[in-house]
Amino acid sequence: MLKDKLLRWLNLFLVANTFFVFLSFIWLLVAVAGKAADVPLGLDLWFTLWNPLFQPSIGILMAGAIASGVISWLAKRFPTNQPNA
Repeated sequence: MLKDKLLRWLNLFLVANTFFVFLSFIWLLVAVAGKAADVPLGLDLWFTLWNPLFQPSIGILMAGAIASGVISWLAKRFPTNQPNA
């Protein structure tokens, strides 16, 4: 019960984090294209935010995905015999 609720919140957080990482990547692509066309679209700001924001977000995404996989594997390997209430 608590484990299921925790996994649901973890998965919701990981989905939101995944969208954030994808949007960050799209921003990078647009900013690089803008730099090539001499249009300032925030590439310098993106590089400024790389260490404090984007890199930890990618690390959290990877760690959360691994944790979610391990928890799911353990739940399948050692099922509980508690009835669902």
